[in-house]
Amino acid sequence: MGAMTRRIDIVEVGPRDGLQNDPGDLTTNQKLEFISRLEACGVKRMESGSFVSPKAVPKMADSGEVFRGLDRDSAVRHIALALNEKGIRRAIDARADEINFVLVAGEGFGERNQRMTPQQSADMLATCAPLVHEAGIPLSATISVAFGDPYSGEVDPAVVANLAAQAQRAGVAEIGLGDTIGVATPWNVRAVIDRVRMEAPDVYLRLHFHDTRGAGLANVAAAVESGIDVIDASCGGIGGCPFAPAATGNVATEDVVYMLERAGFETGLDLGKLIETAKWLETVLGHPVSSSLSKAGGFPG
Repeated sequence: MGAMTRRIDIVEVGPRDGLQNDPGDLTTNQKLEFISRLEACGVKRMESGSFVSPKAVPKMADSGEVFRGLDRDSAVRHIALALNEKGIRRAIDARADEINFVLVAGEGFGERNQRMTPQQSADMLATCAPLVHEAGIPLSATISVAFGDPYSGEVDPAVVANLAAQAQRAGVAEIGLGDTIGVATPWNVRAVIDRVRMEAPDVYLRLHFHDTRGAGLANVAAAVESGIDVIDASCGGIGGCPFAPAATGNVATEDVVYMLERAGFETGLDLGKLIETAKWLETVLGHPVSSSLSKAGGFPG
């Protein structure tokens, strides 16, 4: 399949999506050590914090301190997540290398996560995008619950595609399609990708999967076979959304890297160091992580 000539870039989301709902509490210094360890694994792009309500997501309340403590001499792009204008301004002040704005494809989840309908989230992006462009910061957007809403049920791919088209008009260069609650299958992953490409042909696509129902790696494979070159993943498989019941676990970075590199793709990440970092996470979080490679190791050994 020509995989040897193709690179798949991994966006590491552990420091943000991984930690935001974990039962363990890391200090700011431990978060910075986590980020430093990920940099040593070869990660070049990662979500390092989010500028959202500290009451709603208390584990991200120190994101400003985290960004102030980052090693700015490294070549890593540190992404800040934001939901509204206040968060955007805080991310700009924190000198984020990239800002990822969250759109929402489901009515029920939108009401609980950001007090917005899907269209209101798109309108908010249109309002905030000029601030990011004026600051000279790359702007991406993730469409959450793109494959299913825990409160409203199925999500129409037409809604996802329409949000993507509006994001494209707002000057977003990359759109992430988020399976926030882990309900996607390889078949509807392909279908949603095709529909979004029809209506937003000029943006890069990134896919974000949770392994809540065991289909995470299969969905990554489907996305890659559909031509997607950027995948979100979380070291150790930690993560989950505070507003999505039972949505535990992003796809684990080391599991994704193993699968892709075993197939001949290039990721630029050090699998051994990722496994070491996942095991370190278990010690600081105080509980086992869910990734398979942290238990079984790679092959050949």
